[in-house]
Amino acid sequence: MENTQLTPVSNNASACSHKRHCGKLFVVAVLFGLIGGLLSPFVLRFYNQRLAFFGFGAPEKNMSAAPISKTDTVSEDKLIPDLVDKNASGVVSIIISKDIPKARDSFFGNPFGDSLPFFFNPFNSQGDNQGQDQGAGKGTEKAQIGSGSGFFVSADGLIVTNKHVVSDERADYTVITNSKAEYSAKVLARDFNNDIAVLKIEGHDFPALALGDSDAIRVGQTVLAIGNSLGEFANSVSRGIVSGLKRNVSAGSGFGDTERLTNIIQTDAAINPGNSGGPLFDLSGEVIGVNVAMARGAENVGFALPINQVKRVVEQVRTTGKITIPYLGARYIILDKEIQKQNNLDFDYGALLLRGQRITDLAVIPGSPADKAGLVENDIILEVNEEKINQDHSLADAIGQHNVGDEITLKVWHKGETKEVKAILEERKQ
Repeated sequence: MENTQLTPVSNNASACSHKRHCGKLFVVAVLFGLIGGLLSPFVLRFYNQRLAFFGFGAPEKNMSAAPISKTDTVSEDKLIPDLVDKNASGVVSIIISKDIPKARDSFFGNPFGDSLPFFFNPFNSQGDNQGQDQGAGKGTEKAQIGSGSGFFVSADGLIVTNKHVVSDERADYTVITNSKAEYSAKVLARDFNNDIAVLKIEGHDFPALALGDSDAIRVGQTVLAIGNSLGEFANSVSRGIVSGLKRNVSAGSGFGDTERLTNIIQTDAAINPGNSGGPLFDLSGEVIGVNVAMARGAENVGFALPINQVKRVVEQVRTTGKITIPYLGARYIILDKEIQKQNNLDFDYGALLLRGQRITDLAVIPGSPADKAGLVENDIILEVNEEKINQDHSLADAIGQHNVGDEITLKVWHKGETKEVKAILEERKQ
């Protein structure tokens, strides 16, 4: 049998075709690999976003941040109760008592009747309503008419509160500590430039609170308020943040008393009637403010006096037993664009020295520091120690930052010329 050897005719052509096909596949693979490498970060991000959207959790890289946030929350939640435990004993309730007519339902006005948008009110509804069923009998009786808060600033019984809490010189004031001990309190000093007063109770080893630096606080940081909310809930704690700084508001009590509060702290920590005079803490446990007022008809818009304004007052009372208030001795109005336009003045800022409505209301008080410095009516005080005087920084604000005996430099516009004069501040006589 003849053996026939078959030689594959197409063997070489098939091999050549296979090589070309492989080369094409290699080029395509490289191309897709390159494209995939470039697009992979975007695809991964889209994939992770879809996972997060459908609730399957964050990507692995972001999940590593979750325990840090949780730890921070747990840490702050533990820090705040510890802070309260440490400092609550330094906060006191102040009870206002007075001999009043027995027909008290007609004695008090509505504490919320004032038209000002910001108010402080040491008078609570409980005190207002006591004894109304006793009729309009003759004579008077001692009754609680209001309450506020305060805090120890020295171990020997010095207490800071608001002036409006202890403004009634005919009332009696009782301090109740966190341990329910009661002390009769004496008002040592009331600051008529700031809503601050200093009280004294007899005793020793009281838990004085540490005073911080209100110039160092920042908008957004956490703060705590402790006080006698509504005059019924002693040592109530509220938590919030610093909502704003250097606010200027006019506040009223509802009984005709009004005050202009300048350069104060705004907070969303709940401030209620009865909280007046209580401390505002930072998370280090230091007092950075004294709670003073709240906004009417708003949610958590409260205000506190910066503690740096209070330190000087406390030191004066500690060393001299009284508050000495510096004064310049000039009547004035603060200029703005409208007053400038109406009177064709050269400046839209500064304090224009003017006499009052009565003939005795002179623009410059004879013998005063302003008089000794040569100031006269129609002068404009433009600056005090190189700080402009305007609606946000009045002449009273500038003077109030100094002490009796301080020498200040005034930039003054006088009869068409600008000059600098020196004045030495003297003590204001009440």
